[in-house]
Amino acid sequence: MTIPDFKQVFEGRRVLVTGHTGFKGSWLCEWLLQLGASVSGYALDPPTDPSLYNGLSLASDLQNDVRGEIRDLNHLQQVVQSIQPEFVFHLAAQPLVRYSYLNPLETWEVNVMGTGNLLEAVRATAKPCAVVVITTDKCYENHEWEFGYRETDPMGGADPYSSSKGMAELLVSSWRHSFAQNGDIRVASVRAGNVIGGGDWALDRIIPDCIRSLSEGQPIQVRNPVSRRPWQHVLDPLSGYLRLAAELDIRRPRSDRVSELCDGFNFGPAAESNRTVAEVVEQLLVHIPGSWESNADPSAVHEAKLLHLCTDRARMLLNWQPHWNFHTAVQMTAEWYAAFLANQDLKQMTRQQIDRFTTGWSV
Repeated sequence: MTIPDFKQVFEGRRVLVTGHTGFKGSWLCEWLLQLGASVSGYALDPPTDPSLYNGLSLASDLQNDVRGEIRDLNHLQQVVQSIQPEFVFHLAAQPLVRYSYLNPLETWEVNVMGTGNLLEAVRATAKPCAVVVITTDKCYENHEWEFGYRETDPMGGADPYSSSKGMAELLVSSWRHSFAQNGDIRVASVRAGNVIGGGDWALDRIIPDCIRSLSEGQPIQVRNPVSRRPWQHVLDPLSGYLRLAAELDIRRPRSDRVSELCDGFNFGPAAESNRTVAEVVEQLLVHIPGSWESNADPSAVHEAKLLHLCTDRARMLLNWQPHWNFHTAVQMTAEWYAAFLANQDLKQMTRQQIDRFTTGWSV
């Protein structure tokens, strides 16, 4: 299954994306729309202003654009029953580490029970469906070692956000073994590294923080300059999610291979993309002029300083590998935000970058 084959799989198919008003969800919806899918979304209002969702005018392109709380099982079941999705990408989440310290119960409810609600809503339709649950690289019990975490490593998390994602992974595994053994509902979970790309406006993320400071002519305040992360452009993990969903397609006969794919997968960048936050900021400033200064706070809440994923499983079973390297990922991100600052057509820029990615372009 290659990227050009995606259109053969998704064209005309019913796809539900939860969390579609968020950063990754909006990119995924735009890509699916280009593939000719009938895309529906279930989410709260866009979490930021500006937002990629509004910048792409997705509301006018979606088959169904539903506002709803992932914790509201009854409403979610009604929506899923109405849509009868053939594919579900579950991205609805509370996605921020520092916010999770302020609102731990909300974080656990949304990320754990929200995932359970989604799976139960799909089961209630009694229809075949392929489900990809998106969690995070932070789901692992992090010892901050140099080795990449494998899918068989223990789940964990020192902060409420990370623990909620570890618990979501355990829930998915338990639900799959309990309720998806007949193969009609095929469920996998996916974990990505630190995703960057145009249209992310979330608080406490380095690229949005950079763009806000640069647009105001202020030095960028970097709170964790030495923290090392696996940086990747948003299109790289999304290509993995789409590839996995295509292999789980309910039109494909059930086989040992399909059963093997109903599991967890890492979609991380190449080792050379493990860079410090300071390196990311300096590389961004190559494309958008400005300056930065350290604002490290030794009393700040705990955030992981080192985390890396092993992607051997995705390479072997899905023939997936990251396409854009660190420099290309940052350049594409910078170009998108430069277009935003220049009031250019963001939908055109987003589609252009998807086209570049799918045709193998890189710097």
